[in-house]
Parts: sequence; structure tokens; C-alpha cells
Amino acid sequence: MKPKIKICGLTRECDIDYVNEASPEYFGFIFAKSKRQIDEKAAALLKARAKSGIKAVGIFVDASKERIIRLVQNGTIDIVQLHGQETPSYVEHVKKLTGGLVIKAIPIGEKEYPGFMLEEYKNAGTDYFLFDSKVIGRDSGYGGTGVTFDWSRIPKAPLPYFLAGGLNAQNIVTAVSHVNPYAVDISSGVETDGVKDKDKILEIIRRVRDV
Repeated sequence: MKPKIKICGLTRECDIDYVNEASPEYFGFIFAKSKRQIDEKAAALLKARAKSGIKAVGIFVDASKERIIRLVQNGTIDIVQLHGQETPSYVEHVKKLTGGLVIKAIPIGEKEYPGFMLEEYKNAGTDYFLFDSKVIGRDSGYGGTGVTFDWSRIPKAPLPYFLAGGLNAQNIVTAVSHVNPYAVDISSGVETDGVKDKDKILEIIRRVRDV
């Protein structure tokens, strides 16, 4: 099965237009502190512009549950992605109150990630994991670094997972062939001068579809 595709960090109307044309399965709004951070009002307007069938993912780092629930219930996002220190009980609570899908990001650093924690997140209702590079000192080590990591360090996962971290048109086929993830998550790899590039989005999606 070919991996699904998520284009993350959308902030402009034209970003949504590019995604509408390219038709990935997901796009992402970053509500945490980031150079791609978006506020709730702007995100709601962009979501309304998006083509139906492409799911909006909200990215959070240790956010209040109330904020997450509000954004799901008002239709701004369809899926919750947690990138901070959220515990399994936090995931369970969010899942119970929203009834939606939850992605838990797992940073891959120098130390092995304990497998029992993956099981705890699964038991709490997590639907997918997302494996990203952990680079201390950049974006607080919570991912979004645009840096690849050693894919052989991905732990044995009890759930389907998204692969993130420095993916671009040059390495995406290798990544998919080696890792065979459920989905790939791309942000800086489809940007030029810090903003989304339509041609790069179309190219990387073409390469993934052709794998």
C-alpha cells in the first residue's frame, strides 16, 4: 500500500490552494510556537477553503485540552497531533472528549524510546504515532526541525505511523522504500525561502504516488 501524505505548516490561502490541487490525504496547522504557527481564526478560514476529503491536522505542544476540544468541535481540525510531553492519560481524555483521531509524535534521539510507552499510548486510544527527529536546541526538541534521523532507530511500533523529519524530493523515495510508513509528513521539504512552494508540493506527491 502506498503511503499517505501530509503537508504540514500551512499558513496562507495559496498554501491551501496548492494542497487542493495536489490532493494529499492530510494537511497540518501548527498551533504551537513555531515560525509556521497559525492562530485559530486564520486556521478556520483556511479550513473552510480546503477541498472536502483532505483532513486537517492540528499540531499542539502541551496545549490545554479545552483548546484542542474547541478546535475539533468547531470543525477547524479533524485530527489531533500531540508533539509535547502529553501523557497517555492526557491522550485518553482528549480522545474521550473529541471522539476524533489522535496522532502522538515520538522524538527519535540518541537514546532508545521505551517500547512499553508506545503500548501505553496505544492502550490510551492513540490512533497513530509520528516519528520525528529530536534535535536539542531547535524548536525545543519537539520535532519540526527539518532534519533527518537514522531510520533504523524507529522502534517496533504497535500502531501505524507517520514518518517526519527532513523529508524532501531527493530522499522521499529512499525513505518510503526503507521504512514503509503509513504516511509521510513533509513541511520544510516543500518550501522555498521559508514558504510553501507549489511545484515542490506537486513534485514530492508525484514521487510518493509513483513509488
